[in-house]
Amino acid sequence: MLSESLSTSEKYLWQYVQEHASDIVDTSIVELSERANVSTATIVRTMKKMGYSGYTPFRQEAIRKLTDKTQDFKILKETNHEIRAAILKNQYEVDNTISNLNIGVMEDAIQKVNNAKHVYIFARGLSNLIGEDILLKFELLGKDVQLHDDPNIIKTLSKQINGSDTVVLFLTLNGNTPELVKAAQSLSKNEVTTITFTCNSTSDIIPYSDLIFLGVKSAESYFPKYEIRSRLPLQILTRIFLDAFAIRIQGHQNLTNKKA
Repeated sequence: MLSESLSTSEKYLWQYVQEHASDIVDTSIVELSERANVSTATIVRTMKKMGYSGYTPFRQEAIRKLTDKTQDFKILKETNHEIRAAILKNQYEVDNTISNLNIGVMEDAIQKVNNAKHVYIFARGLSNLIGEDILLKFELLGKDVQLHDDPNIIKTLSKQINGSDTVVLFLTLNGNTPELVKAAQSLSKNEVTTITFTCNSTSDIIPYSDLIFLGVKSAESYFPKYEIRSRLPLQILTRIFLDAFAIRIQGHQNLTNKKA
């Protein structure tokens, strides 16, 4: 990926322009420099690393994309700037999370879960709602699965779980929830396969995760007084994984039945 060649400040800028795509069309390079608190040189350098000859071509493409979206979605023409930004925020999370999917990780995860005799799901807070959806679908597919969100149970179980026939799924938006990180450390020591769904590539849980599904979330929150962040990227990742898992398993079963 081109973004892997970016420095810390360049990555920050690139994320900033992605999250403020609807504003870029009316923003000069000087204005962007002031708003993002980076130099114009950093802007130009970032754009070149991402395949553009400069800021102007990037801005022209942003205008084209926004125009296309406006033509595709009538609601964008009929609403104000703030609501339009909220709609595009969700579009940003969906598009970039799907673009970030790694097919190799997907196939490995499907195989690991399919071969596992026991599957555990660890999640905290609002991520537990996604865990309940995974639990139900795995049960429908005949998997021996458990879901836990209690921090004490998670820490205790993670020390007891072992064996190559077990897989543990982590659902963690920021990847830094202490009890989940601690559990991942314990499981790593016990050589248990872990699959992590997160939106933070530099989180504390990453080094202890065998397979990683990385979503892309916007920094914008419309509930700033509360620790409520969108789980949309995690929902997208887990839904695609579950659908792919069901397709693979049912396809394998059909093939086996035909041979029989």
